[in-house]
Amino acid sequence: MGTITQFHLAFPVRDLDEARHFYGEVIGCPQGRSDTSYQDFDFFGHHLVAHISGEGRPLQSGRFDGEAVPIPHFGMNLDRASWEALATRLKAAMVAFHEEPHLRLKGKPGQHVTMFLFDPSGNALEFKSFDDPEQTFIP
Repeated sequence: MGTITQFHLAFPVRDLDEARHFYGEVIGCPQGRSDTSYQDFDFFGHHLVAHISGEGRPLQSGRFDGEAVPIPHFGMNLDRASWEALATRLKAAMVAFHEEPHLRLKGKPGQHVTMFLFDPSGNALEFKSFDDPEQTFIP
């Protein structure tokens, strides 16, 4: 594999303002993109995304760029060549994708390609590659 840049983890939280305070102010993680349902954090160079769980219930899916995404999930932000090689490898292995490889945030800051799949135990994985890795944490 090529250069691996950042670990990615999306996880449920009960309150976004509480998460913003804890991760942003207490721990000191710069905040990135956000919405009413999620908040990105630069977690020591790695990509954390807090998704609101709602009324203390476990979150099964969140919303991002108009699509439902499984929560929790983890993965990697890869360089484009590594991402494309992995997509080819997964397709050759006939892995069933939850979301086929596709472009997200088209024409917007943070544009990237992504794919979602589940491992044999049901853990959700996302692999993505930003067109401009400098835009991973932009608001």
